[in-house]
Order: sequence, then structure tokens, then C-alpha cells
Amino acid sequence: MANLKTSLAEPSDRVSDAPVYNWVYRMLPRAIWPYAQLARWDRPIGWQLLLWPCWWSAALAPQAVAPSAVHTGLPSLWHLMLFLVGAIAMRGAGCTYNDLVDHEIDDKVARTRSRPLPSGRVSRLQAKLFLVVQALVGFLVLIQFNPFAVFLGILSLATVAVYPFLKRFTDWPQLGLGLAFSWGALMGWAVHWGSLSLAPVLLYAGAILWTIGYDTIYAHQDKEDDALVGVRSTARLFGSRTRAALSVLYLGTIILFLAAFVAAGVGPSGGPSWPAYAGLAIGAVQMIWQISTLDIDDADQCLALFKSNAVFGWIIFFGLIFSALWSLSMPVAAV
Repeated sequence: MANLKTSLAEPSDRVSDAPVYNWVYRMLPRAIWPYAQLARWDRPIGWQLLLWPCWWSAALAPQAVAPSAVHTGLPSLWHLMLFLVGAIAMRGAGCTYNDLVDHEIDDKVARTRSRPLPSGRVSRLQAKLFLVVQALVGFLVLIQFNPFAVFLGILSLATVAVYPFLKRFTDWPQLGLGLAFSWGALMGWAVHWGSLSLAPVLLYAGAILWTIGYDTIYAHQDKEDDALVGVRSTARLFGSRTRAALSVLYLGTIILFLAAFVAAGVGPSGGPSWPAYAGLAIGAVQMIWQISTLDIDDADQCLALFKSNAVFGWIIFFGLIFSALWSLSMPVAAV
């Protein structure tokens, strides 16, 4: 029992809604824990959701032309790795920035009161310095790409800067999150082609609707506290109509993704083959499951359904990967 206790964070050292059994508390020095919590390293779902639009776009972009001996239609592993590192760094920077902006609000909400800033385990100066370090990592990743992608990546900072303030003025802060978290749908294409076209724009629009949907589910955890402190959200806006709203949002996501795949090119001239569309269909089933099982008054279930969107991300990504592999095999099969 003693060994178990020493492997866990003490109550005063952890965030109330974060997992206790986590690599952060097993592997990092105790002095680093507050910074890991600021960056949400103990909750990887955030960077995963930020990463998926990047990887979807990176997997879709090469399929805009037919595969050949020099063009496989598969995404660059180097680009995927850079997006992974960038997503972790920028999600951490975004969370740190958000906590700085929401310092006083977090102190009034039960779920967030134990975060490093409101609990006093990190000063505002320390949080700002940590923010700079994470942003520098993200910048080092960004400058590995072509000039157009670098410019596009810098533009995304406007959406990140505005997002934390939206909950004070509008019922649609989830839209602001969608604009920021979905930016990778543009980046993956821009990194491959050095430009944009209709396909990534449609993918971006679909990812925005997806983000609004899953973050509405997430926001239902805090709706009572949010009402008390005056924080606005789509969870409070939709209320008992959340299932209907999610149906519209998720249906829009699937339609826009379908349009993006078609816009990337169809048939032998290029574009995704049937596995991509099969993946989209399976993803739609996963979304239907989310909607049908949702209980907006069960905070634990809302968190679990929110996290299940990582599965949706894998489904769409693997659909695109298998699409490229299928297209690559077709000339061989025809011989």
C-alpha cells in the first residue's frame, strides 16, 4: 500500500478531473507536475483532437493526383511526425494561455479550481515563461514547412488568441475552438502542395462542425457552474435540444468531409478510393452511437463520449491510408 501511495500524486498536487494513474506522476519530478498539468500532458485527448485535422489533410492531399512510380499517394512520415510534435506543443501552449486568461473564472468552477494557477502552485510569470517555451517548440516545427504553410500557420494564432474570451460574450465559444482546432485541415494540404484548394477548405469546415459537436458534449460537464459564474457555451444554449443539435452538426461534418473527398478528385485521375468513403461511413456510425447514448446530465459519460472522438479520428485517417494503399495496388492488379 505504501508503494501505491508514493506512486500517486498527493491531492494538493493534482487536478481534480485529471487521471491519478498517469505517466506524469510516475516519471516526472514533482517540481514539473504543475507545468505538465498546465500543458495537459496528463490528458492527451486534447492534442489528439488537434492533431486529427492535420493528419486527415496530410493523408488526403497526396491523393489529389493518381499514384505512380514516384508518387504513392501516402502521406510523408516526416510531415506526420512534425504535426505530432507541433500538436502537442501548441495544444500545451494554448491550454497555458487559456488558463492565464481564465485564471479568475477557473477559481470559481469546482472542476477547474485545482488547476496550477488558481491553486497557486504556479505563478503567472512562471506560466507565461512556460507558454513562451512551448510556443518556440511550435515555431521550430512550423519553419520546417514551405513558406506558404509557415504564413498560414502564423495566421492561425489569431483564432487561438480570441478563443478564450468568447465564452464571456457569446453562446458560441465552441465555434471559436473549432476555428482554432481545425486549422490543421488547411495546414496538411498547404504543407504538401504549397497552396490551398476547395478540398481542404471543405475539410476545414467539416472539422469545425465536428469540434463544435464534441466540445458541446464536453461543456455539459460544467453547465451548472458555468451558469453561476456567467460563462456561456453551446451546452447551455442547446440544453435539452443537444441531441438534435449534435445530429445537425455531425451530419454536416460527414457531408462536408464527403464533399472534400470528392473535391480532391475521383477515379483514375486521382482522389480517394472506396476505403476512404467506407471509413467515412463507419465514422458516421460512431457519431450516431455518440448521439444515441448521450446523457447530458451524466458528467462522467459526457467526458467518455468526448474522448471517444479520438476513435473517430483514427477511423477517418485509416480510411484515407487504406484508400491510398488500394489505389497504389490497382495498376499492379491490372497487369
